[in-house]
Amino acid sequence: MPAAPYAILIPARLGSERLPQKVLLRESGKYLVQHVYERAAAAPGAPRVLVLTDDGRVEEAVRSFGGEVLRTRADHTSGSDRCAEAAATLTEAVVVNVQGDEPLLHPADLGALAEAAAQPGTDIATLGWPFEDAAAMEDPHAVKAVRGPDGFALGFTRQAARARALGGEILHHVGIYAFRRTRLLEFPGLPRTAGEREERLEQLRALEHGWLIAVLDASAPAFGIDVRADYDRFLAQQRGI
Repeated sequence: MPAAPYAILIPARLGSERLPQKVLLRESGKYLVQHVYERAAAAPGAPRVLVLTDDGRVEEAVRSFGGEVLRTRADHTSGSDRCAEAAATLTEAVVVNVQGDEPLLHPADLGALAEAAAQPGTDIATLGWPFEDAAAMEDPHAVKAVRGPDGFALGFTRQAARARALGGEILHHVGIYAFRRTRLLEFPGLPRTAGEREERLEQLRALEHGWLIAVLDASAPAFGIDVRADYDRFLAQQRGI
């Protein structure tokens, strides 16, 4: 269990290109963002949970199920930037960034991430899970987290050959991050790096500026809702199909 209070922030925007307004889908009987919120609220240590949005429709939806919501600026280019704006208003020492399209996250993992991020010498903590097979690893849409023997990331990449060249343990990256709050406030001010631009992975900005990113084992595989097929798969799981 985390040693100190922490907050979980859920950026939820409506501008998804591949599945528009996905956080407001509710064919399960609950908004997608509500599933995420309830999972986060079940994390150990009774964290404060906040949905971050720049859209009144999301704000209304979150309030309808009793969730806490914070309006943020509309000009953010990433979820981390949106979280940094919110973190400036918080007092918790650790902040966990959970995307609003991750309804299958495991609450215990959030507590483990918060605990890891609070450790001296760790700037960020994230999750990884073994790939199902070699074909899954080759998929360029699957982000690889390469973990060294000390438990910290050697790199992140979409390319399997590049991951193998780094020489560490290759895991399927689960894009949930716990930051020490002071580090999260610094993150938007870091210059973008070549690796971030090439791979389109913002965690490389932190890594290439020398930050230490702990990669923890996820409790079980999970997937985000990126396209309609993902949501249909989630609905099938909810219905026990």
